[in-house]
Amino acid sequence: MKNLILIPLLAFSFVGTLTACSESSDTATQEIVAEQPTPKYSAETFFNTTSFGIASAAGHAFSPAGDKVLISSDETGIFNAFAVDVATSTRAQLTNSTASATFGVSYFPGDDRILYSADGGGDELNHVWVREVDGTMTDLTATNNTKAAFIGWSADGSSFYLSTNERDPKTFDLYAYKADGYAREMVFENTEAMQLTGVSGDDRYLAMVKSRTSADSDVYLADLTAGTAPALVTEHEGNIAYRTYGFSAGGKLILSTNEASEFAEAWSYNIETGEKKPYVTADWDVSGIGYSNTGRYRVESVNADAETKITIMDGQTMGPVTLPDLPVGNVQNVRFSADDSHIAFLLNGDTSPSDLYVVDLAASTAKRLTTALNPTIDQNNLVEATVVRYPSFDGLLIPSILYRPKGASVENKAPALVLVHGGPGGQSRRGYRAFVQHLVNHGYAVLAANNRGSSGYGKTFFHMDDKAHGEGDLQDIVRGRTYLENLDWVDGDRVGIIGGSYGGFMVAAALAFEPEAFDVGVNIFGVTNWVRTLKSIPPWWESFRESLYDEMGDPATDEERHRRISPLFHASNIVKPMLVVQGENDPSVLPVESDEIVAAVKANGVSVEYILFPGEGHGFRVKANRIKASDAYVKFLDTYLRGSDSGD
Repeated sequence: MKNLILIPLLAFSFVGTLTACSESSDTATQEIVAEQPTPKYSAETFFNTTSFGIASAAGHAFSPAGDKVLISSDETGIFNAFAVDVATSTRAQLTNSTASATFGVSYFPGDDRILYSADGGGDELNHVWVREVDGTMTDLTATNNTKAAFIGWSADGSSFYLSTNERDPKTFDLYAYKADGYAREMVFENTEAMQLTGVSGDDRYLAMVKSRTSADSDVYLADLTAGTAPALVTEHEGNIAYRTYGFSAGGKLILSTNEASEFAEAWSYNIETGEKKPYVTADWDVSGIGYSNTGRYRVESVNADAETKITIMDGQTMGPVTLPDLPVGNVQNVRFSADDSHIAFLLNGDTSPSDLYVVDLAASTAKRLTTALNPTIDQNNLVEATVVRYPSFDGLLIPSILYRPKGASVENKAPALVLVHGGPGGQSRRGYRAFVQHLVNHGYAVLAANNRGSSGYGKTFFHMDDKAHGEGDLQDIVRGRTYLENLDWVDGDRVGIIGGSYGGFMVAAALAFEPEAFDVGVNIFGVTNWVRTLKSIPPWWESFRESLYDEMGDPATDEERHRRISPLFHASNIVKPMLVVQGENDPSVLPVESDEIVAAVKANGVSVEYILFPGEGHGFRVKANRIKASDAYVKFLDTYLRGSDSGD
């Protein structure tokens, strides 16, 4: 539960392939290509690439007839729900929001009504709505200051489950809503502020997670028919992280645990006997387990060195499903039709944004239903990333994703950026990221570093920064510059740092505590005052507050250390230019964090630019704002990094 302030900038975390482009043996052809300059595309061009999402794994992505797929798209400038016709690929817009990002959640099992989710302009107070077949829309969670989420459908489809914190802002209760008429009843009152993770297929059991520390968590089961207190099902000693993937088609609870490995494994738990045993294991984290509607198929997802590997197991043949030939990239978010005859999924790569595909499993044929990349962009002009590792100050290898601009060479060295992900505990991964490709297209090398404390590389690596933030993890990032300086195609005199959320904190920390390490910094809604931030977390974080405090330190007892690592209190050290961007409605990193660091840097007489986005929260959902921010990054870097020797 370290991904607490994980940066939600759209397209920051998509995954792709680890296979780098092979070099041609035709030297003459290479020389001809090298002579052709790569065209420069604007931020608007990159962000007019459409972002697509697909309905919840807990819901129904396919319409009951199987002829449409429920997705979300930002083609209108902000996310709205759409239905994609499987036969014609045409999209019908189902919601018409112009202010709040809106996401399709699920079709109803018996008709073309949908459930969808939207917050209030980035305030993270998501409500769940129903759209009737005639287009009428009703907020099912219309109480004030409420955050709600879809949990799943009942076994017979006559009702669905939502969680809301309307009773107590700190905890989420479970409600069952009738599919006809939407009458509801509370089926579980969550007095212990645990995380609700899913209801069993027979509607009897509710699975929940209770985090004690960032390294130790437990799973509980509540018998909804008996009304008894939740029972602990993961009794253990020591620090073991237990979570859930949901329930199997056979009624077993599928646990995530790192008890027997550095990495998260899937174990089955027999509810009747209490027996636990390995279910799916890998040499990396098992990141997801899912099932088809009939239970025939099982989907296994593994986070393998910054990319997602999917395996679909067929319970009849007892072997993996062979998918038809697909473009290079990763299959993600697999969803089954009601009869399991078809699957829909997103396919994403470094140079190709997520597109929607449908596969006929019997015929083994695939159909592409969307084209996300802006047609004015030649995909060949985009850059495939590579996975690299560099040594930190203590010899620890730091896994990272490296983007080399076209044309960068010993004779034409590229300025560079170290990109720091959100978190704490996030991960930079392979895949299309519009703002990164925009930076690279404009000649900037990007090293997306996974400093110690990042997820995906085992529990030891994951916990190396606990109560040591701004220390070893910061030095990992500083050594990222050293790595870049040693690449003969990088201009080692022009290296900056960029990051959002926790990564924004690292930007400000680098400029404050290692003032000569980087030449410029781009701070995207970063924490600058941990004293304030940890005292002002949103109430709906209550279920993992203790875990957060265990990792970051309790503000009641660790204020001295929080003050010591907070860039705001050391801003007088900052001597290099900084760009700060912030959402006005951000509930996770309050705007005052950015206001104050900007004022402090200005007081130093140092160049600082500030952009505050109205109607945005922790991450920019409005396409126009993402364009404005990305343009600002390039303009700032062109002025203060490429345009000067040291940023002075």
